[in-house]
Amino acid sequence: MDTILLAALVALGLFFGILVFLEVGRRLGERRVADDPEGARNGIGAVEGAIFGLVGLLIAFTFSGGANRFDERRALVVQETNAIGTAYLRVDLLPEGAQPALRDLFRRYLDARIAAYRRLPDFAAAKAKLQESIRLQNEIWSRALAAGKSEGAAPDAVKLLLPALNEMIDITTTRTTAAALHPPMVIYLMLVLLTLAAALMAGYGMAGAKRRSWTHMLAFALVMSLAVYVIVDLEYPRLGLIRVDAFDRTLADLRADMG
Repeated sequence: MDTILLAALVALGLFFGILVFLEVGRRLGERRVADDPEGARNGIGAVEGAIFGLVGLLIAFTFSGGANRFDERRALVVQETNAIGTAYLRVDLLPEGAQPALRDLFRRYLDARIAAYRRLPDFAAAKAKLQESIRLQNEIWSRALAAGKSEGAAPDAVKLLLPALNEMIDITTTRTTAAALHPPMVIYLMLVLLTLAAALMAGYGMAGAKRRSWTHMLAFALVMSLAVYVIVDLEYPRLGLIRVDAFDRTLADLRADMG
């Protein structure tokens, strides 16, 4: 199942789960108030404060981590664009006869890199394009190394071109690793369980009122479930509503400059 679809279903289930736990907590509180009107609230404030504080801390922790990883993924797109552009310009250091074929490889390589991310969420197609880009990397490296040692190359062609190619290749591994970097699943499970526990405590605190406050109950359920969804959406910026695709424009612009 699609990760973001699963996240949406979890958020929807959490929304109704919070409403259920609010109602359960309210009924438990009413029963306690009926049995012990004066002592029903004794010591509850400390428990509520601890649970709500922990929920807030966990939401802040996961949201901050997701936002940082989102910014890092955007920055890596720009870094890859710069790395490819630098390596492409340094092809000028090679003999003129070797340049056209190598520049064509760069164009095909950049096409494969752009296509790999545009094919998502079709992971099979994206993986095929990534494999194609790796094959082109190897071919570019081999041709550049041979051309750099041939007659007609600039004296420092190898020293200048190969480090640029190495950076261009390394950034692909960095981007692939960054895309797969997410918090452990137990963090999300703990967040859901603590949210439900907080709903139970909130419902308990509503005991004693003559009527249910549906406004507060619905608002609490909506805000908490949306917070969980947004956190997950940040972690998968090519699958959900929060997108990093706009930064692929830098790669597309570089491809247009290559002709």
